[in-house]
Amino acid sequence: MKIAVSGCLLGEKVRFDSGHKRDDFVMDELSRYAEYISFCPENMAFSNPRPSIRLVKNANESLKVESNKTGADLSAALHEASLLDLQNIASHELRGIIFKSKSPSCGLMSAKVYLENGFAEGKDDGVFAAMCRAKFPLLPMEEEGRLCDAWLRENFVMQLFAYDGFEKFKANADMKGLVAFHTANKFMLQSKDETLYRELGKIVGNHEQKSFTQIFGEYEFLFKTAIAKKSSKGKTRNVLEHMSGFVKSFLNAEEKAMLHEQIDDYAAQIIPLIVPLSTLKLYASKYGVNYLLEQTFLSPYPKELALRSSVKCVK
Repeated sequence: MKIAVSGCLLGEKVRFDSGHKRDDFVMDELSRYAEYISFCPENMAFSNPRPSIRLVKNANESLKVESNKTGADLSAALHEASLLDLQNIASHELRGIIFKSKSPSCGLMSAKVYLENGFAEGKDDGVFAAMCRAKFPLLPMEEEGRLCDAWLRENFVMQLFAYDGFEKFKANADMKGLVAFHTANKFMLQSKDETLYRELGKIVGNHEQKSFTQIFGEYEFLFKTAIAKKSSKGKTRNVLEHMSGFVKSFLNAEEKAMLHEQIDDYAAQIIPLIVPLSTLKLYASKYGVNYLLEQTFLSPYPKELALRSSVKCVK
């Protein structure tokens, strides 16, 4: 899958000081499953080395881009370069975007904004990041700083692969396939947002006898909205309890107690999510519970990423 990434995170020397901010997770782990499309509107506009820039709020509440060295207004140049980079990444079938945090061009609500008197006023999207939000409202987006958080990283990667899975399914979708797709993603969707999962079920139910084109369009929008939601300890625990109901009739009292203890320990942040999930998968395989084995929630992304092996993923 193709992911657009800030060039400095790829190790490209495009920073204002001609340096880079190579990101280990992006380059050493996620890169095994993705092709990267590089962007850096600041470097395109001003080359390097170059004076650093900042976002300044005008008296009319709009934002401009200023040189930290001369105070010159560089808004037009960065805007033009951002449009060119946006056009470039939009020419690819993207599955997500990873931005450089705190950047005046690429920060996601992390770019510092200053007042004209020089005082810091707050934070906002960088110029290019704001354009990307407007252009790709449903596309998975994150910045590398937040991906240092194990919980946010797991949520983002799950969203990436769910988005990619939908796009692959979309190519040859029909009503029967949509029902199967929705069924396979039940627990993944419930771990994100139970209400949206139920709304998606109503769309698939099609009680109003809408055309498949209309149904699919509604489903796509709501599915991509749902997978952008963050999971939580409580929602994931509910999913684990629900999944355990599909194997409980095969288990003896001791096995049931062990499974529920693992779920409790996960919720208490004693053990990582992979432990109760592995147990559920073991029982589902042993007793041929195909409904569980076909759930994307069991393996929402390659296991080699090991994103469910940390208790820090619990929130």
